[in-house]
Amino acid sequence: MSGVNRTGKTASTENSHNDGSPPGTAQSPASPEAVTRPDPVLSVHEAKLLRKIDFHVLPILFLVYVVAFLDRVNMSNALTLGLPSELGLTGQQPNVALTIFFVPYIIFEIPSNLLMKKSYAGILATRFFLGLAEAGIFPGSFYLISFWYKQQEAQARFTAYWCSTMAASAFGSLLASGIANMDGLRGLTGWRWVFILEGIATVLVAVAAFFTITDFPREAKWLTEDEREFVMNKTESKESVAHPVTFRDVLAFLAKPKHWLGALMYFSILIPAYSFIYFTPTIVQGLGYGTIQTQLQSVPPFAASFGFAVLLAIFSDRMRVRSPFIFFGLCLLIAGTAMCMQIHGVEHFSSEYAGLCLAAMGSLGVGGNIVCWYIMNLRGHVERAIGSGWMICFGNIGGIVATFAFQKKDSPLYHTGYSLVLAMGALCFASCAGYALIIWRERREATAGRSGKDEGKHELYL
Repeated sequence: MSGVNRTGKTASTENSHNDGSPPGTAQSPASPEAVTRPDPVLSVHEAKLLRKIDFHVLPILFLVYVVAFLDRVNMSNALTLGLPSELGLTGQQPNVALTIFFVPYIIFEIPSNLLMKKSYAGILATRFFLGLAEAGIFPGSFYLISFWYKQQEAQARFTAYWCSTMAASAFGSLLASGIANMDGLRGLTGWRWVFILEGIATVLVAVAAFFTITDFPREAKWLTEDEREFVMNKTESKESVAHPVTFRDVLAFLAKPKHWLGALMYFSILIPAYSFIYFTPTIVQGLGYGTIQTQLQSVPPFAASFGFAVLLAIFSDRMRVRSPFIFFGLCLLIAGTAMCMQIHGVEHFSSEYAGLCLAAMGSLGVGGNIVCWYIMNLRGHVERAIGSGWMICFGNIGGIVATFAFQKKDSPLYHTGYSLVLAMGALCFASCAGYALIIWRERREATAGRSGKDEGKHELYL
C-alpha cells in the first residue's frame, strides 16, 4: 500500500494508527473541504481491506453453521421420512426429542463464550450431546464478527451469517428430497441416510474450520501490521481479549433493563423462527403433499426469507437504522400468521401457502437484524462476551417452547401453534419498542455530552 521505512513499518504508520484512517495513507492538515468530502483513494484502500476481511472471516463461519444447523434440523426432515414409525415414537415423543437438544445448548452457551441404540432413549442421548457440542458456535461467531466491522458495516455481515440458518433449512429440505430416493440402499431407510451423509459433511467442515478460523484482528496473520491496527482502531477493539470477566461484571450487566429487553426480543422472535424451521415440512405435508413433494415445497418459504433478510440488511446499513426494518418484518409475521389461522381448504391453498411464506419471512428475515442491533450497541469485549452469550442463551429457551408449538393432534389447522406464533410476534414488537426507547434516550444523552473529536465514536443505532 505504501512505502516501507528502515524500521520495517509503512511511512504512514503513526498517522494511520492515531485517527482511524485506512492503512498506508498519509495524512494532511484537515480543511473544511477535506472533512466533508471523502478521499476516493482512502475509500478504495478501505474497501479493499473490507473485502479481504469478508473473504477470510465470513465464509468459513457461514459454512460451519450451515452444517451445524443441518445436524440440528435434519430431525424435522427425518420426521416425514419414517423415523417415528421405525423408532416407535408416539404422542409427544418426537417433540421431546426436538426439545432435548436445547437443554445443554442453553446451559453451556455463556460458559462457552467466557472460556446408541435404536430407541427413544438413544435419540434423546444423541441430540443432548449434539446440543452440548453446538452450544458455543452461534453466540461465539456473532461475538467474533462484532470485532471485525464497525456499526455501518455490521448488519450486512450479521445477516450473511444469520442466513446460514435459512440456507441450511432450505438445503436440508432439498437434500432430504434427494436422500428419500436412497430409501432401502444397503439396507438402510431414508432417514438414516440423512444423518449419515450430513454427519460426514460436518466432520469435513470441522477439520477445515480448525485451520482457517481467525478469532480477532490482532491475531490475523493474513493482515499486515498496519491493517491490524487500522481494524482495531475503527472497531474500537483494542481492549485486551484476555481481560477477565468477573461475577461482578455479570451482575452489573444484568442490572440494566435494556439487556433483559434484548434477551426478550430474541426469545420472542425465536419461537416463530424455530416453529417454522422445525415444522414447515410437517405443515406442508398437512396440505396434502407426498413425501418428496413435501421436502421440495418446504424450500420456497426459506428462500423468500433469505431474499427478504438480504434486502433488509442492505437498506439498514445504508440508512443506518435498524428498528424500522425490524418492525416492518414483524408486521409481515403477524399478517402471515393471521392468514394461516383463518384460511384453510384446498380451494384456498395458494393463500394459505402465501401466509406461510410471509410468516417465515417476518420471523427468519428479521432475526439477524435483532441480533446485530443489540450486540453492536454493546461496547468492548466484556460487554459483548456477556451480551452475546446472554442474548442467545435466554433466547433459545424459545426453542424449547417452539418444539411443542405444532403437534400432530392439532393437524391440519394448528390453531395452538399459530396462536402462539401470533402472540410472540406481538411480544417481540413490544419489546423492540421498549429497547428502541432506551437507545433513543442513551443517544440523546451521549449527543449532549459528546465533544467534537468524539463525534461518531461507537454510535448507537436505532
